[in-house]
Amino acid sequence: MYIAHVRELDKEIQPINKHLLGVQRLAEQFGEKLGLKHVAGLAGLLHDLGKYSDKFQEYIDIVAFHPELPQPKRGEVDHSTAGGRLLFELLHHKESSFYEKLLAEIVSNAIISHHSNLQDYLSPDIESDYLRRVQDKTLPEYELAIDRFFMDTISKEEFIDYMNAAVDELKLFTDHSPTQSFFVTKYIFSCLIDADRTDTRSFEEQVEAGEPTQHLLLFDAYYRRLMDHLATFKEKSNASEPINVLRAQMSEQCDVFAVERPSGIYTLSIPTGGGKTLASLRYALRHALKYDKQRIIYVVPYTTIIEQNAGEVRKILKDNEHILEHHSNIIEEEQEGKGDSDEADDGLITNKEKLKLARDNWDSPIIFTTLVQFLNVFYAKGNRNTRRLHNLSHSVIVFDEVQKVPIHCISLFNEALNFLKQDAHCSILLCTATQPTLEKVQHSLLKNRDGEIVPNLSEVSKAFKRVELVDKTDKSMTTGDLADWINAEIHEWGSTLVILNTKSVVKDLYERLQGGPLPVYHLSTSMCAAHRKEKLKEIRDLLEDQVPFICVTTQLIEAGVDVSFKCVIRSLAGLDSIAQAAGRCNRHGEDESQNVYIIDHAEEALSKLKEIKVGKDTSSNVLAIFKKKADKYEGSLLSPKAMTEYFLYYYHKMEANLNYFVSEVDKEMTKLLMSLSPENDYVTHYQKKHGTSFPLLLNGSYKTAAEHFQVIDQKTTSVLVPYGGGKELIAQLNSGAWLEDVSKFLKQAQQYTVNLYSHELKQLRESNAIVEHLDGMIYEVKENWYSDNYGVDLKGEGGMDELIV
Repeated sequence: MYIAHVRELDKEIQPINKHLLGVQRLAEQFGEKLGLKHVAGLAGLLHDLGKYSDKFQEYIDIVAFHPELPQPKRGEVDHSTAGGRLLFELLHHKESSFYEKLLAEIVSNAIISHHSNLQDYLSPDIESDYLRRVQDKTLPEYELAIDRFFMDTISKEEFIDYMNAAVDELKLFTDHSPTQSFFVTKYIFSCLIDADRTDTRSFEEQVEAGEPTQHLLLFDAYYRRLMDHLATFKEKSNASEPINVLRAQMSEQCDVFAVERPSGIYTLSIPTGGGKTLASLRYALRHALKYDKQRIIYVVPYTTIIEQNAGEVRKILKDNEHILEHHSNIIEEEQEGKGDSDEADDGLITNKEKLKLARDNWDSPIIFTTLVQFLNVFYAKGNRNTRRLHNLSHSVIVFDEVQKVPIHCISLFNEALNFLKQDAHCSILLCTATQPTLEKVQHSLLKNRDGEIVPNLSEVSKAFKRVELVDKTDKSMTTGDLADWINAEIHEWGSTLVILNTKSVVKDLYERLQGGPLPVYHLSTSMCAAHRKEKLKEIRDLLEDQVPFICVTTQLIEAGVDVSFKCVIRSLAGLDSIAQAAGRCNRHGEDESQNVYIIDHAEEALSKLKEIKVGKDTSSNVLAIFKKKADKYEGSLLSPKAMTEYFLYYYHKMEANLNYFVSEVDKEMTKLLMSLSPENDYVTHYQKKHGTSFPLLLNGSYKTAAEHFQVIDQKTTSVLVPYGGGKELIAQLNSGAWLEDVSKFLKQAQQYTVNLYSHELKQLRESNAIVEHLDGMIYEVKENWYSDNYGVDLKGEGGMDELIV
């Protein structure tokens, strides 16, 4: 019996052939969703072929059964290269067809990379780590491993037939473009990673992989519950009011559109307060039922929207079990090793290994996640991210507040959505009152023609108008000026929301307003989700009871947070941000009209916040045009025409930033991943350096791109904080009790984490405020460094809050 894994608990053995065939079966299921059953299955069948070597068998025997002997270095035996090399040797030679070569390059890269990141076919230093692995690296027991594979797992004849079936699948699927080849490689890689981890987890937990969720039965029940909920609106006394009639009409339009139009990329431009969340859910459920979609995924810019929308949906659908909130990765990916020694699977399933095997693969029927997590699935390093990709196929994906896609990720975002539409059988809904012109940029989004669900947007926008924008930008204000103005006018205004562009000026204003005429609240991304949720509940209670107060915050409150203030003050920023801020004023039409003041804050440091700076400048231009010729924008700065013109100006000014530029290698990300050979100067340099043509069809620098990709400019790290239930989770973490159900622990922990920038994490470490668990895979913040007012407190004064009355 050849060993693949040994369970640490009872030293039970999982044979290699059982593991390979188990991973093959799962990978086939995942690949079949795109018509690539055998392509994905081939990766599963070959991925651990190298474990058939004597060297690996001796290694795992010592590690698992002989702790008294000197222990070899973890992962020192390369077991992932052999399967990739076998495929390359069989399919990649002079006589091979285009499709055979393409299959070899796609699948063998997934195999050799399944414990790291996909390898570079050609790197910026004009080397091919991929070729070095599949062609040049010395593998002493390669032939022995292959012989055992064909004797123990599958006959050579069966294998050749299977491989040819994979070639035929790819031939039918491919459009010969490097863009599609990148996404297909990622997809097959995702199938392999999830299949490998799922099979290993099943062995570890001594259970067979569960039956897939009956998603259509669930969606049918959900749809009926949603319709029952919507029916209650018709019974209310104000149901016949024009605004409520219009809400009901737009909801009905979503239902009809979902059935009549096939899957594609569409827009839903319901104004703020128009019932966008329930209307988009109605579209998603109806479309999923009609076109057999397997899951519904909501992608939002901020965790605050996840918290609110997921809670609302759970309440209406009456289901907690099948609705996943995925805020961030609780566990940090281990630092990737150098060279080929990073064979993370040494066969022994330890507690640390359980973290990697935890079910973190987005297989829930309804998922709420963030733009960061969505983009990480396609472009970031770390197998935990890529593992989720195959579960995006056959989905309805709703992007809430889509205008918040970071500017440097626009091209990558559009390319990912185009793949999901064209090849992965997804229907995509772009939801916002402020639609960006993503179809008007270089890497354009392939929106469907006549794809807006709500007709007559101008009339709808006018019907929902509830505020007047008051331009006070002629003279800039300091924080002191702003505080004086607020204190002087607050009794006239009532409950007031102040939104500024940076956390530092928000904190300064909050402190200046303390002791003033009204209570002051502060919201920050330095607070964990559970903390913000509690603060927002207090804020909503005060608003409902009509108790005047002031709330000071950043843009985190703008998108999707259902609050309605009497007055809003917004520091000048992009017109979309101003419109979103206006949506927090008189949101439910409590008054005929209220004021939203636009100010120019003099002390915001925006030099490193280019998107906000350019948005601010572009809005200034639109404000100047509006003063001279308001009719151009139908008399409203919040009209669809004003928003379209703003985005056209904005994207034009930011044109050089739309294609993610990797300064370290002086190249755009799309060219690192998706360029034709004639357009890739790395290929030209390779041919000059080696005096021969580049031998591969694909030339992408996949690993280089992944190592340099991050959605936000600075890398952040998730840390567990001692707030509310977070204290109990930290106690579990320290006691080891969480190991009984790792997946449940990780899900709960997301409510009690904060994402810290690298400089913040460094400062806390220097203050001895960070506790590391499992060699730095999980971080915990000590209690004195978490404040009820500010969240994570870099000064370590958090514990003092309880003493201040």
